[in-house]
Formats: sequence, C-alpha cells, structure tokens
Amino acid sequence: MRVRTEGPGGRGRARPAQKGRTHRERVTGQHIDYEALFEAIPSPILVLSPDLMIVAVNAAYLRVTRRTREDLLGRYVFDAFPDNPAHPETTSTRNLEASLRRVLRTGERDAMGLEKYDIPVPGAEGGFEERYWSQINMPVRGRAGTVELIVHRVEDVTAFVGRSETPSPQDRATDADFYIRARELQELNERLRQAHARERETALALQRAMLPASPLEEHPYAAVRYRPAVGSLNVCGDWYELTDLADGRIAVAVGDVVGQGLEAACVMGQLRSALSAATRAAEGPAQALEVLGLYARFVEGALAATAVQVVIDPAAHTVAYSCAGHPPPMLLRLQGTVELLDQATDPPLGARPEHVRRPQASIGYATGSTLVLYTDGLIERREEDIDVGLDRLIASLSRHSGLHPEPMADALLADLGVTGGPAADDTALVVIGL
Repeated sequence: MRVRTEGPGGRGRARPAQKGRTHRERVTGQHIDYEALFEAIPSPILVLSPDLMIVAVNAAYLRVTRRTREDLLGRYVFDAFPDNPAHPETTSTRNLEASLRRVLRTGERDAMGLEKYDIPVPGAEGGFEERYWSQINMPVRGRAGTVELIVHRVEDVTAFVGRSETPSPQDRATDADFYIRARELQELNERLRQAHARERETALALQRAMLPASPLEEHPYAAVRYRPAVGSLNVCGDWYELTDLADGRIAVAVGDVVGQGLEAACVMGQLRSALSAATRAAEGPAQALEVLGLYARFVEGALAATAVQVVIDPAAHTVAYSCAGHPPPMLLRLQGTVELLDQATDPPLGARPEHVRRPQASIGYATGSTLVLYTDGLIERREEDIDVGLDRLIASLSRHSGLHPEPMADALLADLGVTGGPAADDTALVVIGL
C-alpha cells in the first residue's frame, strides 16, 4: 500500500514564482503591452461587464461608429446604442441582448446572424444611420469559472448589403439575395438552438431519473459533486451510488462510461441500476463488481467502463473495496496522511475474455477520517501524467484535513480546477465523512 503525505519539502511543494513577471515573460524575456495589443486589433471590439456596461472599447470600434471613449465608457450598451425609433418593428436590440444573456448563462461563445442595427449619428439630434453588422459574443472567465466579461466583436458589412452609389439591377438582386439568405440562416440557427434546448431538458430529466434523487437527505455524512463536460448536453456517463445495506453497512460506488452525452448517460443508468441490485445480494464489493462485469458484456457501449465500490462497516471501522479499472479511492486520516486504496485493482468491466474472480481488500479507519471516490475527470489533464493529478489531489486532501464533507468537496474542486465553467471531461466526486 502506498502512503503519501504532503508537507515542507514534499513532492507537492511548488517553486516560488518570480514576482512581478508573467510566465511568458519568464520564458521569453519579453514584456507584452496588452493594452497596445487591444488597441491594434483591426476588428471593432467592445468589452462588457456582466450587467452589460461598456468597460473597454478599442480604436477600431471608435472608428467604425464615429464615437469617442467618453461617449461609451461606463454606459449601458443599449443606452449607447438604442433602437432606431423610426423602425419600431426591428428586433436588433432584442436579438443582441438575448445573445449576451445566453453567453452569461451558458459561458459559451455565441455567433449571431446578420443584423440590421442602425446607430445614432454623432452630432445629429435623433438621427440614425442604417448599418448591417455581423456580431460574435465571447465570454471571459474568472478564476472561479464564472463569466466576468463579454467580448463583443463586430464587423460592419453595410457595404455588402446597401451601397451609397446607385446599384445596378444585378447588384441589387445580389444584395437582396445575400440579405435573405443571411436571415434564413439566422432563423435556422434559432430553431436549432431551441431544438438543442429541448433535447437538453429531455436529457437532464432522464439523468435525474437515473441518479440518486437526494443523496444528502438520506446520507448527511456524504457530499456529492457532479460536473458534466462542455458540449455534452450537461449529461454524462459518470455516475455514483450510495446504498444502505440491511446490516448497517454502507456501499458507495463511482463509475465512468466511455463517451459523453445522452448515449453514455443511458449506459450509465443501466450499469448503476445493475450494481445497485447486485450490491444487495453480493457478499462484498468484489462479488458485486463481478456481477456487474458479466452484465456489462450484454450492454452495448458498456465495455471498458470502469467502476469502484467500497463497503463501509461503521461498527468494525473497516472499509472493504474493489476496483475495476478505476482510479483508486483515497482515505484521509486524522493526522493528514493520505492512503490510496489500490490493493484490489483489476481491468475495466467486461475487459477479460474469461470470467475471473475480482480482488478485494480491506482497511481500518478511525472516526473522523474521510473517504474520497472520484472519476478521472477530477485528476486527468491532457499532456500530463496521471500521477501528477493524483499527487495534486493528495496535496489538496492533506491541506484541507479536518473539513466536513461539503466544504471539503468544494475545496477539492477548486484546487483541482474543476469549477462551474466548461470542462474537458466529466467529473463525479463523492466525499464521505467516516
């Protein structure tokens, strides 16, 4: 069994950063003037706060709108650029606001279709100038993962839609066709967005039905965190299960199905239900995973799925465990040391061509210890050895020793960089106070 601790001089100790210098400066020796870089960008750009106030504007935006910084900075964007009262039927302001709100809500980039958005003419009381814009709104996330700024980039395409000189019949026909097709694409984009929203609601309802409804009400000693990957309809193949056994023991399992989205979630639901049933009849976690492995061979998409189960015996102060290709659980002891429960590991579900009994191990614990189960989304990062992620989790557990499960779960997610923002992989985390 491997025992890892963190402290002064340990593997998790970081080298002190060189104060006052960014990573890039330390590597290249160059200082980058980001304000000058922002000014030099040829595309017109506004930077908006979450309450849609203008906090920055580059020179290209000032040129194309013929405004000054004093005109725009600190103003609500729709006070600076209101609808043209001569055309009350236009929806440009409403469409732009809907796009900005989507970015704030989802944290994802939103590209708008062509919009006719007239702008006030500087110095002309009540005067507006006809303009056509191609607009993209992009989120800027803070360290907590929330959207702190929106970059609003525009391109003025008025010259392609309406020319100041008298156009020829051919030009007029081309312009009309361009505008009509752009509007059709915008309407199609909106229909697709609505269809995606309906599919997402269906997927979320399905997943709510397949996962434990309220684990914290029945298990106040447990904290659960569930983070789907970006682009996965907010559903994923990671799962968890907490089962109260008749003799007072508690079974806790975490699993991971290959893939993301609705198909992975459906496979996840089948495996979770099968393990829940097997756990109530099996003698221990190894036998329960044996049954689950046999079942996985008959479920399309379940092969190579991973799972780990622990059975906690509060009376004997022991934890029995078995692992099927899954990252090992961790036991945080009172003195802050962390033990990896890696003495009963085996290949993923259905990976063996012939049935072989799975291993099982047991470990004792003292009251006040903490048990952590998780999926690989918590520790794995691209171009990084998995041991680096394991060490990062071990260091975080040691640092937060003594916390109750709820704040412990939040602290682990923050330290491992898994917050409310988009993630590359699904993540499930279960923290059990023993």
